[in-house]
Amino acid sequence: MNLESRKLEFIQEFLKLQSEETITLLEKILKKDKKTKINKTFKPMTQKELDNRIDQSEADFRKQKFKTSDELLAKYK
Repeated sequence: MNLESRKLEFIQEFLKLQSEETITLLEKILKKDKKTKINKTFKPMTQKELDNRIDQSEADFRKQKFKTSDELLAKYK
């Protein structure tokens, strides 16, 4: 059975579920799996990279290259 068939079968079985506890359990499993995949791809910055980013941010601030929180909020209203 290929992956697409398995997904369809799973969805059909899922739609038949009547137990809220089972649905909650499946939701938790999906969230945990998603979080695990994110953690595997996450690569923290080195101290040098962080220092460089701080230096660049401070330089941008001195050159007035920034947006205020009001400007950012206005963009999403």
